[in-house]
Amino acid sequence: MPAKINFFTEEIDFKLKNKKNLRNWINETIVAENHILKEINFVFCNDEYLLKINQEYLQHDTYTDIITFDNSEKAEEIAGDIFISVERVAENALTYQITTLQELYRVVVHGTLHLLGYKDKSVKDKKQMTEKENFYLSKLPV
Repeated sequence: MPAKINFFTEEIDFKLKNKKNLRNWINETIVAENHILKEINFVFCNDEYLLKINQEYLQHDTYTDIITFDNSEKAEEIAGDIFISVERVAENALTYQITTLQELYRVVVHGTLHLLGYKDKSVKDKKQMTEKENFYLSKLPV
């Protein structure tokens, strides 16, 4: 099966630019972490769509910017579905005083890093996650 990175939208009008560069960057991130890409599906959606997923699958009744489902069958292979609320990303970008696109790229790499095994629940893990995000964002070709 060829490696794939797919982009979809659900319940939102959203056009992602620079898909080829984004796919290459995601794949290079995975390779740099000594993993093999099988398939990642990025689903860009609105707050309500992601809230339903959060409630149904994680029993969380809160809005969030991203939910990552790891579908990998082998430790060194990456396969998963990453749902991203474009509305939440835009709101967070305002909070952090950066562009929506900058925040979107951070969230994309954040989800990818989760599939690579990085966590963000503890202070130590969050620090490592942010460092990894910053490192790979510095390599973004778009």
